[in-house]
Amino acid sequence: MVCMGQLTTHILDTANGIPAAGVDVRLFALDRGRELKAAAVTNTDGRCEHPLLMDELLVAGEYELEFDIGDYFRSRGAELDDPAFLSTVVIRFAMQEDQHYHVPLLVTPWSYSTYRGS
Repeated sequence: MVCMGQLTTHILDTANGIPAAGVDVRLFALDRGRELKAAAVTNTDGRCEHPLLMDELLVAGEYELEFDIGDYFRSRGAELDDPAFLSTVVIRFAMQEDQHYHVPLLVTPWSYSTYRGS
């Protein structure tokens, strides 16, 4: 089933109260193996410049978003263990319908949360 919508994300650094800029983000489709569908780096607003998927490329199914959080916090001077407690945050989710999907990440060096945004 093809969805006519889009998938977006943004990252908020809740430890410092700022958007998380410069974070590498990758999107994988899981329905037929683990296929890389998109890669981006967040801007100064903690968002990707363009939707990760949109229109006919957004196919209903299961996906994973990966966020390189350990590298981000190290670049801000955080003293992290090696390896960091959170080096890569992975969020697995499914898209079912013809809608806009927004998957935000709220993160510190030691915790994270997500939700389906609007």
